[in-house]
Amino acid sequence: MAHYLTQGAVPPKRHTQHRTPEGALYYEELMGEEGFSSDSSLLYHRAIPSALAEVTAWDLGDALATTPNHPLKPRHLRLHDLFEVGDDGPADDHDVVTGRRLVLGNADVRISYVVANRPSPWYRNAIGDECLFVERGHARVETIFGAFELGPGDYLIIPRATTHRWLPRTPESDGYAEPLRVYAIEANSHITPPKRYLSRFGQLLEHAPYCERDLRLPAGPLLAEDIGADPAEPTEVHVKHRGNGPSGIVGSIHTLPQHPLDVVGWDGCLYPYAFNVADFEPITGRVHQPPPVHQVFEGQNFVICNFVPRKVDYHPLSIPVPYYHSNVDSDEIMFYVDGDYEARKGSGIGKGSISVHPGGHPHGPQPGAYEKSIGVTEFDELAVMVDTFRPLELGEGGAAADDGVYAWSWVGGRS
Repeated sequence: MAHYLTQGAVPPKRHTQHRTPEGALYYEELMGEEGFSSDSSLLYHRAIPSALAEVTAWDLGDALATTPNHPLKPRHLRLHDLFEVGDDGPADDHDVVTGRRLVLGNADVRISYVVANRPSPWYRNAIGDECLFVERGHARVETIFGAFELGPGDYLIIPRATTHRWLPRTPESDGYAEPLRVYAIEANSHITPPKRYLSRFGQLLEHAPYCERDLRLPAGPLLAEDIGADPAEPTEVHVKHRGNGPSGIVGSIHTLPQHPLDVVGWDGCLYPYAFNVADFEPITGRVHQPPPVHQVFEGQNFVICNFVPRKVDYHPLSIPVPYYHSNVDSDEIMFYVDGDYEARKGSGIGKGSISVHPGGHPHGPQPGAYEKSIGVTEFDELAVMVDTFRPLELGEGGAAADDGVYAWSWVGGRS
């Protein structure tokens, strides 16, 4: 996000002395993308940021292993079946980092789901940016740039290698009734607003469906003592990075000799930010608009779109639901969050569902939905879509959540 921001104590000139009140030097760290050729921020630490006390392996096991969607077919994945949740909350303890279950993945992006009720470890994804969508519940996210308070409908974009942790708001500690449900999109690249929304200098343009005013920035600086921690306390940070594991990914645990929240100030154009889906202004027209009008973010070889409540087509002969279409270049993954999705009525799909419409197979509304949509003036739906330009494979969570019958929903079920 090329939107300059400064927080805390920074020196007047970059790469110059910046000292503590006692006269010691702060340690300047450049956190930058594409070497030294793209967006970056300068962070000023109280301790040496590269210091390590210990390094051990973080065993990811086969959690990131995938199997092909073969034989090729559309699928309905019931994500709410992946975690047992009762009246008192989740039956088992999980956190947003280590509790994710992989639903779908390829060499560019991984889609996971988690219901979390305990704090995550400190975590750094060294492979790519993360886009996390809060389906339900509330959480505090603490990062080296500052903190966020998140609730339903919030996206959080976390740049690659940002140290952070998730703290769910629970009924016991905070009085929130619903458990934290998070839909995680992990890239092997950076995640940005679509290029067509941006000026050549990085400003969001007038035709973009959101602008800088809609972005929530980290509240910082955030130091160890601000959260009641000892600044000198050795702290473990889980690091996901490249290696010879499934999908080329392995994990390590770095024990830092001090607490990671030691940044007294920072400035630049690279930092995490939050955006609520309710601030997305839908683009509509006289006839049905194609999915790119719903785009909110993009990464290498994939895009993220959201479908929000909106008025629909106003041509007198319009058919508001999507026309049948073939994804000749992409897999289409729709996560149904809320409302009624007109095109999928009768298929069994509901809140917490994912539809998988793979490239090479035409898809569209369920039987009867095409005709029934005529005359509808607005849609009350909320969904997050990921379109990938390389085939997706099923993760362990995706295979476990498959209803096994969706492929035959256009003919009224399998005979």
